Amino acid sequence: IMNGIILFSIPLLPPCYLLTHLLFNHNPCYVIISWLQQFISNHLTVNRDGSATDATTIESEMKLNAADNGNNELEDPSLGPQLLAFVIVATFGYRATNYLVPIIKVSSMNEESLHFIHGPTLVMTLMFHSFFITHISQSYTLRKGISGKDMGKRGTSLEDKDVPEALGIVPGAVFLICLIFCLVGYATSHPSKLLDCNSALLSVCFMLFLGFTDDVLDWPWRYKLVLPTVASLPLLCCYTGSTSIVVPIQLRPLLMQDGALTIFGKVLCYFIVVDENADGAIVNLGLWYLLYMGMLAVFCTNAINIYAGINGLEAGQSYIIGCAVLLHNLIEIKHGSYARENHLFSAMIMLSFIGVTMALLKHNWYPASVFVGDTFCYFAGMTFAVVGILGHFSKTLLLFFIPQVINFLLSVPQLFKIVPCPRHRLPRFNAETGMMEPSTFDCKPGEYQWLKRRREDTSVTNLTLINLTLKILGPMSEGKLCTVLLAIQILSCAFAFYVRYYLAQFFFDK
Repeated sequence: IMNGIILFSIPLLPPCYLLTHLLFNHNPCYVIISWLQQFISNHLTVNRDGSATDATTIESEMKLNAADNGNNELEDPSLGPQLLAFVIVATFGYRATNYLVPIIKVSSMNEESLHFIHGPTLVMTLMFHSFFITHISQSYTLRKGISGKDMGKRGTSLEDKDVPEALGIVPGAVFLICLIFCLVGYATSHPSKLLDCNSALLSVCFMLFLGFTDDVLDWPWRYKLVLPTVASLPLLCCYTGSTSIVVPIQLRPLLMQDGALTIFGKVLCYFIVVDENADGAIVNLGLWYLLYMGMLAVFCTNAINIYAGINGLEAGQSYIIGCAVLLHNLIEIKHGSYARENHLFSAMIMLSFIGVTMALLKHNWYPASVFVGDTFCYFAGMTFAVVGILGHFSKTLLLFFIPQVINFLLSVPQLFKIVPCPRHRLPRFNAETGMMEPSTFDCKPGEYQWLKRRREDTSVTNLTLINLTLKILGPMSEGKLCTVLLAIQILSCAFAFYVRYYLAQFFFDK
């Protein structure tokens, strides 16, 4: 338990430090009053002739006031109070998820469950139980596929214990409600981002529904690749950002030399637009960029899903990536990035996500009392895709997914049926030693020589990062294995920051 507390305090400390710095350098009271004034002006103000004030008129008056005062504080409110509101909502999300997860494991309200409901979450918890838990708990008690056995506990006293599955629906639902609460104030201060907010809600809600139906109906893999693409369409349709990218300095001579396009540059112009005025430093990908973002959504949702199989790994990696994304957002906000509004939008989403994920992780940590299921994996992946696309830092987001990218590349031969792919590739539990060992698939002595050390071997280790870690470091307990993998995730995110804020200066113009 102490190792888990230390492990999950590390990624949270840097964002907390920056949050504290931003909060104590702003005056929350003034901005809250400004929000209320703008809300009343937009929705409740009535002219002397009895007609409602037109939104365009209000906007014009605000711009005139900004010109007179030199700064429009209603259109550009201080960031600290907004972040404070998001933190409060995220804290509520943590408490609500933490109390709802134990409740949903029972089919009806009883005296034991009532001990989980107290304090500020009483009203919201009762609302959830009356409207949400009643219907969902029926599915959990009537459908046999909702609970399962922990395959990592075979040969132990916990082998036959039924563990509730698909509990990712709880943090997903709480997250959506927290996000709606955040949008009340955010959309008032940033009306131009309302379309982004609605598309984010739609995409996350769709993937949450897809994940839950996958846990119940067990969708084939071909649908798992197609449906995330459909879920990302609201994001792509409302995307209004640039589709141009900056070419690394070392690659620009391939496109232009001496002020003219090279042969490769001319061929490339049939598919994309090379900006000749920028000497090949900028290329406009157009629809190819939208295709890339759609593929990013598919990758994020499935990358977490295939990098799983032991207690705490799915929720743990999502928690660490969420903290890394939040830290990146706060750094950009603190240093006055030109895309500060986009990073504030991302920080709003990540704070609520971290809150609900932390609560779920408490119950999913080894030994797990609940399974998160595909519901949480799809929900988490789409949430990251949403902030990466709408926050305009998709390339930085991929840096935080280094272990997931490595796991995907290792899994390619099995995912594409080049070599046999068992249904479950999670490590094998050795009941005699109590350790997790690499799992294998059977083969003939002459097959798959490129995966074997010895020709006469009749088994090959499943191609996952989890099994590779066990093969390199040796057998270890499930709890220790999860700790090692999450430590690798933390180090990978730290390396991502090194690449983003130090190495990038050698590849791109300052």
